[in-house]
Amino acid sequence: QVQLVESGGGLVQAGGSLRLSCAASGRTLSSYAMGWFRQAPGKERDFVAFINWSGGVTRYADSVKGRFTISRDNAKNTVYLQMNTLKPEDTAVYYCARSLRPSVVTTKGDYDYWGQGTQVTVSS
Repeated sequence: QVQLVESGGGLVQAGGSLRLSCAASGRTLSSYAMGWFRQAPGKERDFVAFINWSGGVTRYADSVKGRFTISRDNAKNTVYLQMNTLKPEDTAVYYCARSLRPSVVTTKGDYDYWGQGTQVTVSS
């Protein structure tokens, strides 16, 4: 079975940066596209970023374009989310997930394995 563990969350001031990591165990992620989602209190879990198996194709939610960067290191079986110029609106639990398909997907139903999430809190 695949296990995904997110880390790197915490408290940061507005305008600051954080780098989230998603480490996999059970099997490698090298053949799978991956995504990051986030969920704020009282809201749905929404798409944040996508990366294909090689890292050559990425997609971002409009709300984070220009501020967040998704990347991966298949040798380390890890996916990253670099978050810059953070805003209080970015406060949420961030989840990584493995895609069911190699193509670009932005819907949470297209992912089969999920991590437990890491809390990101941005103060004003």
